[in-house]
Amino acid sequence: MTTRTYPTPPAPGLEWADAHMPLTREAVRELAPVFDGLRIAMCLHIEPKTAVLVRLLVEVGAQVSLTGSPGTTREDTVADLRHRGVTVHAARDDDAPRVAAVLASDPHLILDNGGDLFRGVLDGHPAPHLCGGTEETTTGGIVLRRREHEVRHPIVVINDSPLKLLVENRFGVGQSVVQAFMNATNLMIPGSRATVIGFGPCGRGTAHTLRQLGAVVTVVDTDPYRALEASLEGFVIAGLDEALAHARFVFLATGAPGVLGAAQIAHLPHGVIIAGVGHHPWEMDLAALGRPVATEGFHATYAVPGDRAVHVIADTNMVNLVAGLGNPIEAMDLGLTLQARSLAAVARGAVATGVHPVPDAVDRGVAEAFLRLRTAS
Repeated sequence: MTTRTYPTPPAPGLEWADAHMPLTREAVRELAPVFDGLRIAMCLHIEPKTAVLVRLLVEVGAQVSLTGSPGTTREDTVADLRHRGVTVHAARDDDAPRVAAVLASDPHLILDNGGDLFRGVLDGHPAPHLCGGTEETTTGGIVLRRREHEVRHPIVVINDSPLKLLVENRFGVGQSVVQAFMNATNLMIPGSRATVIGFGPCGRGTAHTLRQLGAVVTVVDTDPYRALEASLEGFVIAGLDEALAHARFVFLATGAPGVLGAAQIAHLPHGVIIAGVGHHPWEMDLAALGRPVATEGFHATYAVPGDRAVHVIADTNMVNLVAGLGNPIEAMDLGLTLQARSLAAVARGAVATGVHPVPDAVDRGVAEAFLRLRTAS
């Protein structure tokens, strides 16, 4: 499927993000001797907050080669980074990360997002000087653990950090997903029936934010522990078909492929609006909807049997980045600090070969620093 090019939401610029990311700045400057002279290959959502990390690494002597994730690249950010000497292989309408182009830099470190770069290495792309690196997402972590017997380098999965799951995934994603959904639709949340599919940290944050704004929220999760947790937190719990049949808004937050197929589409009510929360736009089978009968801005409208219209936002790409500004700056400051300190630990040889969570000392140190910032008078 070809990725459509969506409107770029107006956003505060790089300097605004930089001014509100003190932890990332402190970490990179403290670790400058570690990063100086290293080649770093990155796959990231290319927007102002991630660009702050890239700019800081370049300032301390790293050589960065960067690709983006489909549909989220900001062209103004790309221009700024290229001006600063960063090799960027990305455009907003890319269908996939440009893996081969980035790995051609022969990196010492990889900072990955969704497992794309590490998959390239595992599939045979040469990286003779690679020491290891980090993976941002739970999705990428699952991919790497399935192939852990093939991994020959240390890899730190940032989303395995309880700190990141709490601050960025739960509170950051919850706020930014709902904010972007409101930007894209201009519809009222209060009183609307919303179904959140998946009650991991991202789904949980989305469900809580929707409820705080007055939505009637139903949660679907096949994991009985997560479903029980949602029930004890006061959400309506239902099976997938039942929850879809009564939803006005649907948020896909499982991270798993093929959640909504033709059988589930049959249960969607007329006028339902579907948005993606997970990293990959694979939770809904868009091909089963056929061709859209109308597209406007972020929306595609499909006609399905029974005289029903189904509206899909941004092909279920991550709504908070395609139709919004991504996670809040402070949450990204925390997550990118974990990235910088974990990359440095790998570069210093402090992480064993294999797939690992963020080192506990890194997690606790960043938690204490973030708490001081949030509670400062």
